[in-house]
Amino acid sequence: PLTAVADEVLHEKGIVVLPDILANAGGVVVSYFEWVQNLENQQWSLKKVESLLNEKMCRAVDEVVDTYGELSGRYAAGDNKNMPGPMLRDAALVLAIKRIAKVVLQRDIWP
Repeated sequence: PLTAVADEVLHEKGIVVLPDILANAGGVVVSYFEWVQNLENQQWSLKKVESLLNEKMCRAVDEVVDTYGELSGRYAAGDNKNMPGPMLRDAALVLAIKRIAKVVLQRDIWP
């Protein structure tokens, strides 16, 4: 797909691309906050919403960047130099898959 080609071109040029799942997450998180407020019949201040959003988004970005560091380390130590290195999008996907796998194992879910 075009996204994969564009990712490779930008990566080769040293341009860091924030994964779409992170770029779009803020609105989804605030929608969740609105849902929680409605369930609990509460109204939070803008300051509280911004603080909670900042905390969640910073943690999400940090976790993706940490995962990217792990992937980059494995790439550097491996025999795959003829392949493009990992990108932040790869790290976001790996992190998501790890979380799903953890929940599946914890809850003993098996299709």
